[in-house]
This record gives sequence, structure tokens and C-alpha cells, in this order.
Amino acid sequence: MYKELKKIKVQNQFTFSVDDSLEEVCNAPETGNGIFLVYAVEGEEKELIMVGSTGTVQNDGTLKSKNGGLYDKIVNGHQFAKTGRKYSWPAQMKIEDISTLEVVWYETFNDKTKAIPTFVEGQVLQNFLDENGRLPKWNVAF
Repeated sequence: MYKELKKIKVQNQFTFSVDDSLEEVCNAPETGNGIFLVYAVEGEEKELIMVGSTGTVQNDGTLKSKNGGLYDKIVNGHQFAKTGRKYSWPAQMKIEDISTLEVVWYETFNDKTKAIPTFVEGQVLQNFLDENGRLPKWNVAF
């Protein structure tokens, strides 16, 4: 786990396979904002393949969030073919022969924690870049 994420108390994870409904297995909150890490799982091996976030902090210190929070960003966020992930993830998993994804989400901005989602996302991506010389393969840019 990345050190930036150790202090985040509100977190959880779920697994997703090609035959699952992302809308049904996603347990991220519709009111929560923060980041999510996506791992390709093969047996005991896990590879971080994507980092995403949702929620924007305004200059008065409040959070502007899209309706649906982390849940909506994970399930309906656009990726690959510009359709919701509920469609694009299974298609990409078939192309790459990935049987299972593990999605770990962290609510980085709430009443108790005030970590800017995109900042935490950037920290995790920077650490990944430092360790691997590249971004996770499903992150196009940052």
C-alpha cells in the first residue's frame, strides 16, 4: 500500500470479473469522493493498472462533487472506447486476457479527512512512476 493511503480510514474494495455487473459489485459510496486503484489479479499476483479520482476542492475549502461520487466515477466514467467502464472494462479485460480486477477505493475528502482527491491520485501516480519509469497501463496521462 502507498504511504499516502495509510491514513485514510474510509476505504473498501471489491473484485470484478468479465461476467460480473460492475453496477452490482461496486460497493463504493455514491456520496463519497476520493481515489480508486485498479489491480489486474492473476493468482497471487496483483498489478496496479489504473488510478482514478473524483471530487474537486474549491477555494473556500468545500468539495465540489459530481452526482454519484466514487460509485458513479467507477461504474460510468469514460475509458477506452469513451463509454462507461461498466462496458469498457469487460471489453478491455477480454482483449488483455485479464480474468479479475480488484478495485480498492479510498474516501480522501470527508468530515474527518481533507486530502484533495487529485493530489492523492498524483502522489500515488508519482510513486508508481518513480518505481516503474511509467504510469499504470490503463492511465493514459496525468
